[in-house]
Amino acid sequence: RLEAVREAVNDRIRAGHVYDGVIDLDRALRDPAAPKRLDPRYDSGDHLHPSDAGYRAMAHAVDLDRLKNGAPTVL
Repeated sequence: RLEAVREAVNDRIRAGHVYDGVIDLDRALRDPAAPKRLDPRYDSGDHLHPSDAGYRAMAHAVDLDRLKNGAPTVL
């Protein structure tokens, strides 16, 4: 039930109905083979919080040029 609520909120945010722009860190960190799970490469070990590699992946998910120019977008 809570997962369904989280997914519905994220879908609305990603669709552009809430904010002008979004950096989709869920997309940057999820496991492509199991999208509801944190990618093991980015897992700190507790299956919830990112490791140092996960934080690097989050940083790389940010398009600094778009952020600097204020362009509304989903990154």
